[in-house]
Amino acid sequence: MSSQIPMRVAVVGATGFQGGAVARLLAGRHHRVRTLTRRPEGDRPPLPGASFVAGDLGNAGDVRRLFEGMTHASVLMPLVYEPERVRRYARNIAHAALDAGLVRLVYNTNTRIPQGPTSVAAFETRRIVEEVLRDSGVPLVVVRPPVYLDNLFSPWNGPALVDEGVLAYPLPEDTPTAWMSHRDLAEAVYAALTGEGLEGRTFDIGGERSLTGAELAEAFGRGLGRTVRYLPLRPDVFERGLAQLLGPETAAGVAGIYHHMATGTDPLLMAADDGVSAEVLTVRPAPVDEWVTRQPWQVWSGDSEESPFPHG
Repeated sequence: MSSQIPMRVAVVGATGFQGGAVARLLAGRHHRVRTLTRRPEGDRPPLPGASFVAGDLGNAGDVRRLFEGMTHASVLMPLVYEPERVRRYARNIAHAALDAGLVRLVYNTNTRIPQGPTSVAAFETRRIVEEVLRDSGVPLVVVRPPVYLDNLFSPWNGPALVDEGVLAYPLPEDTPTAWMSHRDLAEAVYAALTGEGLEGRTFDIGGERSLTGAELAEAFGRGLGRTVRYLPLRPDVFERGLAQLLGPETAAGVAGIYHHMATGTDPLLMAADDGVSAEVLTVRPAPVDEWVTRQPWQVWSGDSEESPFPHG
């Protein structure tokens, strides 16, 4: 499949940080991008080169309009963790993708998924979507990312990192994690959309290598030019803070991943896959310290006169 031929790509989730990174990369390489949103026109994020379809994943007609005339799709589900609702979304996507005759659909699970069943909705609802899409017969490639570096360039982490040298996150200090950026996610999705012979494959994508908390702090220290220490947050503390932003149901869904990791039953779930995905997808994730160096951390400094704002 040649990436030189312009694709027409339905990007599900383009109004969020991960899907937005995918949409911007696609548009920047002169592919047509269309996305679905419930937001009114004045409240949509800037996505140059993308067109919007007003609607909802729960409405089959809206999803058909999104996919009509498209050749490819990049799918990321919203932060919804009710199994039947998620299953309905997935079926609507699968039917619309088949009707459109897509060349390929790339599904980003938004997390790694344990091999066996769990009681964690964040894993199991994403597993449901993967199974619905695979069973539908749509040409499918699945990417399963670990944790995003961009989570740390935020109002919750930035000030403590810049002013105090503290990197706090709800993963155990000794958990090896292949942290990656939204930009590297977008490159992996692009490669999954355009690479030859990838249908049916599942890739545990990730960063350059696995890092423990101390190693992550060391990489941040190199990028920031100061000493940084890692502080493992308790998942319940993280969940309470998240609930103030997203509401208790969504926060419980997201935090379920970190409660699971805190048990230590699956310590390698977020680790690197020994370079397999990077080699097959021909992507080269940036080292963490290089990513850190590129971010405008001064926006989080207590001495800065600039207004802080979240980056995706």
